[in-house]
Amino acid sequence: MDRLTEMEAFATVVDQGGFTDAAKKMGISKSAVSKHVSALEARLGARLLNRTTRRVSPTEIGLAYYDRARRVLNDAGEADALVTSMQSAPSGLLRISVATDFGVNLLSPILGDFLLEYPDITVNMVLNNRYVELISEGFDMAIRVGELEDSSLRARKLTETSKRMIGSPAYFQKFGRPMKIDDLNEHKLLHYSNQANGNVWKVTAPSGEKRQVRSNGWLTVNDGQSLLNAAISGLGIAYLPSFLYADAMKAGQIEEAIPGLPLETLGIYAVYPPGRFTQPKVRAFIDFLARRFMEKGPDNW
Repeated sequence: MDRLTEMEAFATVVDQGGFTDAAKKMGISKSAVSKHVSALEARLGARLLNRTTRRVSPTEIGLAYYDRARRVLNDAGEADALVTSMQSAPSGLLRISVATDFGVNLLSPILGDFLLEYPDITVNMVLNNRYVELISEGFDMAIRVGELEDSSLRARKLTETSKRMIGSPAYFQKFGRPMKIDDLNEHKLLHYSNQANGNVWKVTAPSGEKRQVRSNGWLTVNDGQSLLNAAISGLGIAYLPSFLYADAMKAGQIEEAIPGLPLETLGIYAVYPPGRFTQPKVRAFIDFLARRFMEKGPDNW
């Protein structure tokens, strides 16, 4: 007889408290359940159940065997569910959390292609500039830029972006160009208001030393595109990721403020809750993003 079937019959008898209810649960006859359990006991050479006219209960050995058998059966069930899930067509509501800058500039333009490719998926994309708790707030996944704070989440790196201090040619002509990090104290800086450390830029010096630039700045706003627009207009120097400023730099609207500084590189990740297998809708979207961003890189946006 099949070993898993014997284990399932025995575990179901223990769960249901008798052969009759176990037979109903398994959808087979009571005699078939009894034969499976008897075959299991014969194979193991041990009595696993105490049988009386009123009740059935596991022996001491049977109880120990039940704990292990139940784990094996649960694992087998999950393995079956995994195969079924991986073969099923992705569908259902996909809730995504993403920073406003990245969502507006990079995800919104390609969402239509994803939905056409997977018509059974509906997307609810929430744009915000705060750190969300995926599980408690009901998100299936998030896109995060930079260092990952929560190590309990699963993550897949999609690509990278660089981060530079940038300003317009008109600004540098009017106020001069900073030659070193300390010179930034004399310039008009444009800050992102949602940073946890306030108006502080963490910059790597040519020596590799990590420096902090503190300034009240001339403008503080919680939107990167607005900072880029301000920099293009000549209002000051902004510190932004390349996926925001790349087009403006190619067009000559902005320039790097201090070209000699080491390149700051940030990873862009898809993060999702831990689990034994990934939901098809989540896996489909992450694979889609990985394909779209395959050719992207720190300065290739």
